[in-house]
Amino acid sequence: MIKKVCVFCGSALGAGDVYLKEAMRLGEALVAGGYELIYGGSNIGLMRVIADTVMKGGGHVTGVMPHVLAGREILHEGITELILVDSMEERKRVMGQLADGFIAMPGGIGTLDELFEALTWNQLGIVRKPVALLNADGFYDQLSAFLDHVTAQGFVRPEHRDSLLVDDDPYRLLNRMDGFLPAETLPGWVEELKRDTEKRHG
Repeated sequence: MIKKVCVFCGSALGAGDVYLKEAMRLGEALVAGGYELIYGGSNIGLMRVIADTVMKGGGHVTGVMPHVLAGREILHEGITELILVDSMEERKRVMGQLADGFIAMPGGIGTLDELFEALTWNQLGIVRKPVALLNADGFYDQLSAFLDHVTAQGFVRPEHRDSLLVDDDPYRLLNRMDGFLPAETLPGWVEELKRDTEKRHG
């Protein structure tokens, strides 16, 4: 069972109100399930929406922000706990250590960076925690299709592709994360890669 969920999401609200509403739904689902929120500590965009929703519902919110961003006055001062760190890399590391699982909501380059780092941690066995996409209004349909393509081309193993949970309902997604079973990690699949490299390349 997971208790602390790290949510990666945009510092913008996105087009229209659909993503704002989905951020509120995810926040409500976290509170209803008794989950704590770990996030990037910002007071703008979807990051603020989900933090405010969890706080309003009486939940616990921990924000993790680098000093360089805190100095730009985007620090959310109304959350339960704030951790200031020295770099973006440290921010990801601390959030990864605190969380029992990860959800990526709609977002931009930073969100995608955080998502793929968490997936890489799992693939390498650094962590064994669920990683999920909240596919609000089909936002991640094209990314999912691209990951299918990458898998078909032999660059991602099917079990690692399948370990990424995708759902458009936050309550159902959290339930699926609770039942997560990690894929095989090192060294099994690396040995297969070694044999394939030797066979085809010499």
